[in-house]
Amino acid sequence: MLLIIYNCSDQVLATRERRQAKTREKAVQSVRETVQAREKWKSAKEIAKQRAIDLQAQLSRTFTRSKSKMQTDQVTKGTGQAKPGTDAALQSLPGGNSSAPKTGKKKEKSNLTNMLQEMEDNPGSHQGFNIETSDKNTKKHAPKGKELHTQSQMFRYAYGQIEKEKAMHEGKNLTFSGVLSMGGDVEIRKRPLIEISFKDLTLTLKHKKRHLLRCVTGKLSPGRVSAVMGPSGAGKTTFLSALTGKAAGCNVTGMVLVNGKAEPIQAYKKIIGYVPQDDIVHGNLTVEENLWFSARCRLSADLPKAEKVLVVERVIESLGLQPVRDSLVGTVEKRGISGGQRKRVNVGLEMVMEPSLLILDEPTSGLDSSSSFLLLRALRREALEGVNICMVVHQPSYTLFNMFDDLILLAKGGLTAYHGPVKKVEEYFAGLGITLPDRMNPPDYFIDILEGIVKPSSGVNFKQLPIRWMLHNGYPVPMDMLQNTDEMRPSTSDSTQGEPESFAGEFWKDMKTNVEMKKENLELNISNLDDLSNRKTPGVFQQYRYFLGRICKQRLREARTQAVDFLILLLAGICLGTLAKVSDETFGVIGYTYTVIAVSLLCKIAALRSFSLDKLHYWRESSSGMSGLAYFLAKDTVDHFNTIVKPIVYLSMFYFFNNPRSTVTDNYVVLTCLVYCVTGIAYALALFLEAGPAQLWSVLLPVVLTLIATRGDSSFVSKIADLCYTKWALEAFVISNAKRYYGVWLITRCGSLMESGYDIRDWYRCLILLIVSGLGSRIVAFMIMITFQKK
Repeated sequence: MLLIIYNCSDQVLATRERRQAKTREKAVQSVRETVQAREKWKSAKEIAKQRAIDLQAQLSRTFTRSKSKMQTDQVTKGTGQAKPGTDAALQSLPGGNSSAPKTGKKKEKSNLTNMLQEMEDNPGSHQGFNIETSDKNTKKHAPKGKELHTQSQMFRYAYGQIEKEKAMHEGKNLTFSGVLSMGGDVEIRKRPLIEISFKDLTLTLKHKKRHLLRCVTGKLSPGRVSAVMGPSGAGKTTFLSALTGKAAGCNVTGMVLVNGKAEPIQAYKKIIGYVPQDDIVHGNLTVEENLWFSARCRLSADLPKAEKVLVVERVIESLGLQPVRDSLVGTVEKRGISGGQRKRVNVGLEMVMEPSLLILDEPTSGLDSSSSFLLLRALRREALEGVNICMVVHQPSYTLFNMFDDLILLAKGGLTAYHGPVKKVEEYFAGLGITLPDRMNPPDYFIDILEGIVKPSSGVNFKQLPIRWMLHNGYPVPMDMLQNTDEMRPSTSDSTQGEPESFAGEFWKDMKTNVEMKKENLELNISNLDDLSNRKTPGVFQQYRYFLGRICKQRLREARTQAVDFLILLLAGICLGTLAKVSDETFGVIGYTYTVIAVSLLCKIAALRSFSLDKLHYWRESSSGMSGLAYFLAKDTVDHFNTIVKPIVYLSMFYFFNNPRSTVTDNYVVLTCLVYCVTGIAYALALFLEAGPAQLWSVLLPVVLTLIATRGDSSFVSKIADLCYTKWALEAFVISNAKRYYGVWLITRCGSLMESGYDIRDWYRCLILLIVSGLGSRIVAFMIMITFQKK
């Protein structure tokens, strides 16, 4: 079985994914054929209707001409000549024109791809989008003035119109979507707009009087893509942290307003997307699985599943991930998709939740020009829907630079050198005498000036540029900046404030600062702000189902590691069962002591992987509003498989080679309670410590606690032993074995148990203590997980 699991787990999942892909392709093909059939039917109906109109007009003209001829003949016979004006009268009669008017429609071929291309070519257009779903025979336009805000709603409108036409023709057997479409206009689900404005935003490190940002004023508007640029150390990432309210350990002054109100931005985290600089993506999931999980957990709970699917499809298409949608992202050990594709998946995790504010920290770092262009084009599509986008960029190309709407140029020390439209940046610097040379990329040239590498010919000192910007906009300039214009140090050192402090005083100040930073982090993690985003995401139970499905899929892809764990347990059972000798006087204490140490050690090390490898992923997901309780319960539920199976794997060898007198059931129950207990302890170690120290403590604890539990010669040691889980497990094993020794004298059994300090009536008590210890350690681990987070 282990060989089958080890060698065939990947094939099982690959076959399943391939079958799902075929099913999805068949469904898409069926929908496409249905739409084409409906459109052809509508086209035939319109052609037949037009031919009926033409036939009616022709018959009307024929009948009119015949009647006019009869009247003319009668007049000619009566008078012998026609009256003047008869020809003019005949021309004025209906149908008198010799040629019928042309009523044919101009046929055009268009689709959603052409429409999106037109949107990209003319991003400033505010007109409504034309929805074209028919083939070359028909053309369907959206109502005039109607504005659709997402591509998924475009599909919804198109299919709604098809259902409406079908329902109107049939007159009965109306579909549900057809009834909704006939009931009124298509309901447009608009994204709430978020405008971020900041005034005199200043960040200062506590107890060091050093500014990270200073006097930054401006705003980020919806529907625009803003770029934050500047030399290294200018505070670009710090600026994003200040906007999102994650600047711990700093004194923040100034104002940050959300839609003109002084509200905490964390209250809008359900509609705010933050793309970190590192690619925190699940490597053992495919591209589509990563995006689909994020969409299900972060989109509105009342949004139909079909629209969620369309949102994911839109993001996959816009980011150019269609060729690798079914490929694993990959990890450090196992190669997956390319680095550029991984970066786009990292951005797509936030795009699928349809944010109103999207903040990206260096999303184009490490990408080539084509991948960067593809990513920025997708972001511009998001901006067309009213999304406020702000991103840190390192020296983009000229093509990418022109794709931005606004530019925030920061100088060293977190000072603003320019904040405004990209099209006016060259004009502003030209007013200062800084002219862009020919064949020079504007962002490269301006960053070189701010870095001090290039000296402007106008004689303007690069340290004076922030002051020039403040004076240009009428902002107040701090006095120390005016006094130190020549040196222009953005921060004041501690040495200017008096005598240098002693080592003890400086050490105490650093300790105090660290404690305050941890306190702020705890307050950020446990703070419960009112949700102002008006988006109701799935509840804890629904997210628990989503997490459970994802973790099960990940564990199946890691079946080889699971098989290795089982193999090690088999070998441990063989070795310990062979080496440990059963004695009538000790009831097999030696073998059970080895069992407690080995099982505790192996199960703890294996349980560390449950949380230590996914810390970064949890921190990212929890900061976006996902449920930590659902995540923890799903992890624990999946690990119950090991709690049930690992005792069977170990006992299958140990019981065969050691042959204790106790029943297999008793040994299995005790071993299951032991595994449940040590797994909870491993959770707490993995969440509280780093990977290296956690593994060291997992090895050290079972050995030390077992030694304490078997040394009952001192009263102090015995009191400590009563608190060790190893003593409870060992006592339960010995008691279950002692009950089966019917051939041994009662006094011998009682003497051996009394010497070890065990009571034959405490078997259930030991099991309850093991279970309670496992439950309590899980509660402690959960509290550590939600409080001690890295921001």
